[in-house]
Amino acid sequence: MTQDLRLTIAAELERTRARTALLTDAVDEGDLIRQHSPLMSPLVWDLAHVGSQEELWLVRDVGGRDPLRPDIDELYDAFKHARKDRPALPLLNPTQARAYVAQVRDKALDVLDRVRLDGRPLLDGGFAFGMIVQHEQQHDETMLATHQLRAGDPVLTAPAPPAARVPVSGEVFVPGGRFIMGTTTEPWALDNERPAHDVEVPAFYIDAAPVTNGRYREFIEAGGYDDPAFWSERGWAYRVKSGLVAPLHWLRDAEGWHNRQFGRISPINPDEPVVHVCYFEAEAFANWAGKRLPTEAEWEKAARWDPATGRSRRYPWGDDEPEPRHANLGQRHLSPAPVGAYPDGASPLGVHQLIGDVWEWCSSDFDPYPGFVAFPYREYSEVFFGGDYKMLRGGSFGTDTAAVRSTFRNWDHPIRRQIFSGFRLARDA
Repeated sequence: MTQDLRLTIAAELERTRARTALLTDAVDEGDLIRQHSPLMSPLVWDLAHVGSQEELWLVRDVGGRDPLRPDIDELYDAFKHARKDRPALPLLNPTQARAYVAQVRDKALDVLDRVRLDGRPLLDGGFAFGMIVQHEQQHDETMLATHQLRAGDPVLTAPAPPAARVPVSGEVFVPGGRFIMGTTTEPWALDNERPAHDVEVPAFYIDAAPVTNGRYREFIEAGGYDDPAFWSERGWAYRVKSGLVAPLHWLRDAEGWHNRQFGRISPINPDEPVVHVCYFEAEAFANWAGKRLPTEAEWEKAARWDPATGRSRRYPWGDDEPEPRHANLGQRHLSPAPVGAYPDGASPLGVHQLIGDVWEWCSSDFDPYPGFVAFPYREYSEVFFGGDYKMLRGGSFGTDTAAVRSTFRNWDHPIRRQIFSGFRLARDA
């Protein structure tokens, strides 16, 4: 069993590094060191940062090895320097960064061959290695978002997502009652997903699918961006200050709305989930539609609760790992898939595309679960609790299978639009 786990970890590390290489090798050195948006780091910073975290946790902590590059620790500490300031730092150049992450990986694989994968919380079930896989995949999604913000000719390619296979519309009723939220058993779950706990959720309705481009266009054409009645006070102030008139990357000409996706411009697909909207836009749309955003507990119950058994599943479709037939994940495609494309991924109640396609804004703030314990460091979750953050659930087309599950919690400021964020609606029963 231990050898099987080692092989699984090694394969995940290799698969993840291949994605990192694809995202960084796709552009020249000028693009690697350039800051494409003050909201994002230069790609070369992300590249060396994933190596730095791998060195800190796998080489130094787990392996007990001497530091490789202690001189760069502060440069790649995400809490030391704001993203907008990172281009001015004496960063490793692309050649140095690639050499560094390769050297770290050689050391980490040697540690994997030698260390026991039990007897210590950080190592039980290979947690430390899984944490590093997830960390790198999260930065890969961040780098994918940087590519979306990048100007210039397209450099990334992927096949179009699958077409809709079944019609999906309307709402799904979710009965009231208790369910198990969070997890205690998922071996690579991060601290904010823990522990599993009972939550009482009143009955509610939730949309069977995320809000689509076509539906969102109706909101725009009905004057939704011009009427403060639909916006919160903070949301309206941000909408006015930033001049919001449509989702990020939407363009309008005489022929209608178009969307710029990774350097390519095409008419919006009305059947795809809307993406690149902030929390305030999602909230305004919900008010216009006479509904609301789901709470985080409502979202997770809709995704996990099986009415036949009363049990909470790992994923909407069951306990098996995600396959391509279940969800649009892992950068296999470079856009959300049309609603109805993944019937095999639906929940027992008939809610579709909860995993993949777009991160879904929820109305809840980012707070700890009862009994939360920071592990293995406070800066992953605890320092963000109680801040100006709203929850995002479910992952996007750019989220890897290793970094998403029905218990996975993401969070961001309510003004953020560069992330692959969308939403679905709910209402009281």
